[in-house]
Amino acid sequence: MRLLLDTHVVIWWFRGDAEQFTDNMRELLSSELEVFISPVSLLEIEIKRTRSKLPVPEDFVEAVRSSDFRELPIRHNHAVAAGQLPDLHRDPFDRFLIAQAQCDNATLVTRDSMIPKYDVDVLRA
Repeated sequence: MRLLLDTHVVIWWFRGDAEQFTDNMRELLSSELEVFISPVSLLEIEIKRTRSKLPVPEDFVEAVRSSDFRELPIRHNHAVAAGQLPDLHRDPFDRFLIAQAQCDNATLVTRDSMIPKYDVDVLRA
């Protein structure tokens, strides 16, 4: 199973907010599964951090980048797929993550109630 983490899941994991996750999810994220983080999530985190809308340390993004989670590169097909999604979710970051999960056969780990309305595999964080 290939897992792609939604941005809020990345934040919870790296803040050490273990109580946010189900027991099963903590085990999955600590296992040998392929777990990916999109550069889109790092962009969202950094924008919110620099605008003082997300209280994380200045080196938060670097901690994520140096983790054992894998990077899911952004490609043209992701951008096209995100642009062609039905207009159910207005958040461009989430739309991009949905498209990446669809294009790369990954399960999106999220608590966002709008994301399961798309044709994408979802696992509740």
